[in-house]
Amino acid sequence: MEACAIGRSRLNGPWIGFAAEPSGYRLVAGDDRGERSRPADAAVLLALAIAYFEEAFEDAPSDREATHADLSALVRHVAAGEDRPELRAALAEAVDAIDDGLPGDAVATRLGVVWARTTDEQADPVDLLVSLCEELFEG
Repeated sequence: MEACAIGRSRLNGPWIGFAAEPSGYRLVAGDDRGERSRPADAAVLLALAIAYFEEAFEDAPSDREATHADLSALVRHVAAGEDRPELRAALAEAVDAIDDGLPGDAVATRLGVVWARTTDEQADPVDLLVSLCEELFEG
C-alpha cells in the first residue's frame, strides 16, 4: 500500500503518515529527499490517529492525503492487537465515531482515552510524531 499522509510536521516540512503492510503498519515520512519509514507500534498508530483528527499538522500533500477509511482501518488494527477488553471497547467506540462521521474532536477525545491508558510517558502525541519524523531524516 502506498503511504497515506496525515499532514506536514511544519510549513513546507516533511509529511508524516503511515503505510499498511502484511506484517503491520509503518510510520512513513517524506519530502523532496524521498521517503523514510520505520515499524509503528500501537502508541505511534494512536498518535497518528489523534493528530489526524485534531488537525494538528499543516495540510498533507493532496496526492497522499489519508481518508477516514484509512484511519478507521488503522484504529481497527490497533484494536485487534489490544488484549485489555476495556481498551478494545474504547477503540471500537472510536471506530464507530469515525465511521459515523462524528467531528474530529469527538474522535480524538475517544482515542485520547486509550492513549492515556497505553503510554507510559506523558508525551504529547503530536510531539512524539514530530520527534520520530526528525529522527527518520537525521540518518
